[in-house]
Amino acid sequence: MTPVDRKGHIVRAAGLMSIATFISRILGYIKDMILAGIFGATGTADAFFVAFRIPNLLRELFAEGSMSSAFIPVLTEYHTKHGDEEAKRLVRTTFTFILVFVGLICFTGIIFSPTIVSIIAPGFIPIASKFNLTVTLTRIMLPFLLFISLASLVMGALNTKRVFFIPTLAPAMLNITIIIIVLLLVGRMTQPIIAVAIGVAFGGFVQFAFQIPSFLKNGYSLKFNFDFKNPGLKKMALLILPATAGMAVAQINIFVSTILASYLSEGSITYLYYSMRLIQFPIGIFGVAMGMAVLPTLSEHSVKGDYKKLRDDFSFSLRLLFFITIPAMSGLIALNEPIVNLLFQRGQFDYTATLGTSYALIFYSLGIWSIVGVRVTTSCFYSMQDTKTPVKVAVLSVSVNILLSVVLMNFLSYKGLALANSLASWVNISVLSYLLNKKLGRIEWKRILLSFIKSIFASFVMGLIGWMLLHGDLWKTTGDTLVKSLLLLSTVFICFIIYLIITRLFKSDEFYYLYDIIKKRVKK
Repeated sequence: MTPVDRKGHIVRAAGLMSIATFISRILGYIKDMILAGIFGATGTADAFFVAFRIPNLLRELFAEGSMSSAFIPVLTEYHTKHGDEEAKRLVRTTFTFILVFVGLICFTGIIFSPTIVSIIAPGFIPIASKFNLTVTLTRIMLPFLLFISLASLVMGALNTKRVFFIPTLAPAMLNITIIIIVLLLVGRMTQPIIAVAIGVAFGGFVQFAFQIPSFLKNGYSLKFNFDFKNPGLKKMALLILPATAGMAVAQINIFVSTILASYLSEGSITYLYYSMRLIQFPIGIFGVAMGMAVLPTLSEHSVKGDYKKLRDDFSFSLRLLFFITIPAMSGLIALNEPIVNLLFQRGQFDYTATLGTSYALIFYSLGIWSIVGVRVTTSCFYSMQDTKTPVKVAVLSVSVNILLSVVLMNFLSYKGLALANSLASWVNISVLSYLLNKKLGRIEWKRILLSFIKSIFASFVMGLIGWMLLHGDLWKTTGDTLVKSLLLLSTVFICFIIYLIITRLFKSDEFYYLYDIIKKRVKK
């Protein structure tokens, strides 16, 4: 396969995943809009978001994060070296292991939920009603972990077959399920927030079930195999342990913010949640999609020992990712208040909540470029079955985050927690890049840096113009949704054109690459 073909394959895979992720994120925002309108930035909302952090943390540890980092490289190796039958046997063994192991974790978590909530939100303990509600919500949502772990297994197996769209679209089923169940049950329950927790648990099952037809079509099965001595499973375990530790360290950043925010004014946790959800839009659509799309290709290069192709594809992926996500970062910073106002300001979510979320969004957005960069850089380490180095760097990153969080919250309240998270991600990408360069050597860092600077300058000009166009009192009021939508969409379109013009003037390689792809598509 030529370099052009390889790059095209990566871009097509990332493009399909971005489309599917975009659909899922839009549905996620519709869900968030519904929850914001019903529950606002209240103590009840804080309780839910704390409770959801617990299965969400475990999902990152045992499902989507570690599964991708360990399962895909090992399964790719089995497909390449041992054939499809051995690979399918490994999938069945892993499926059985997840049912047993993650099932036990869920059961244990349900029993010890009060202890877990005491650790993650100690500020809730003096408020008995808030604490007890958080415990109840946690118990209802913990089975979500088992379903999402199985969904991640199916996703990883399909990705090694170069099937990306269906697995990436599956989270949309989670959001649709939550929306439907909330609308059906929220008015019929004495404690309406419990309807959301039920939606989360059942939505995890739907996300898993949605992928099963494609999974079976590609020759896999969900038969039990208790051969836990399988060499592939052992190899995955050896890779998953440091990867899980790395995810645990990374998740400590979020938990540190939650613990500290539980001592701040009511609504702080909710501000941080909604602003984090907004930055997850470009991170999910571009960063996660590119990281997942490039991992099978990089893993294949690593298995074959072709490190030149590995370096080239890594450099290309990182440059293209920065070209796309830096303007998204600039847009969220420049248009923070209009975006939050349009999406969330209704019902119980008032202008005070909009301001709080907008401020947090600015500081979280500063870390978008580095968070997506970490995704791809970490995928490069994972492709070489090195899961230890990212752990060590993550430990340093979380140490920086804890230190900065404690210091900055005294001056900036919850905004300081968001800023600390961004600064810690800067440290993470910087150290990872240095170590990757030592490991691989001859990475095109000058070319990457030049592309980065061009995108930063073009995004700054674009963002400044966007802020000037939308700055005003209109965004302090509730309502006028259609007018605001048209204004915001037209401004985003203008900013997009400005960014393209500037990068075209700078003769950006990434601009020409995407332009050529679009031109070929149009001719077809």
